[in-house]
Amino acid sequence: MAIYTKEEKEKLIKKELSKLKRTYNNLPKNKQPIADKLIIELAFMAVTLDELKQEINETGVIDEMPQGSYSILREHPAVKTYNTTIQRYSTLYKQLSELYPKEEPTNNKSNDTPDPLQVFLEKHK
Repeated sequence: MAIYTKEEKEKLIKKELSKLKRTYNNLPKNKQPIADKLIIELAFMAVTLDELKQEINETGVIDEMPQGSYSILREHPAVKTYNTTIQRYSTLYKQLSELYPKEEPTNNKSNDTPDPLQVFLEKHK
């Protein structure tokens, strides 16, 4: 059962694409082709996750499956698909975020103030 029509889904994907591209538009130019591919997949997955979430909210997490003269209760197929998709979505999002250059850690302490951990370690040698 589709929640969105093909046209609605395409429109939502384009909207998500636009939002993600604005968020990640300041990546280094050499990383942009990789980012563009990840963004396309993330946009599709975001809309699909929303659709799956709506399906789960409407039908519940338990599904009754007929088995001849009786029926069994099982996890709704949309739940399994949602769980798999959200894991992959999170992985792709992490990969996209890792395309940013690593920032050097800043030490806001003045050089006169010793590091408490270093003081402790020195005392317990």
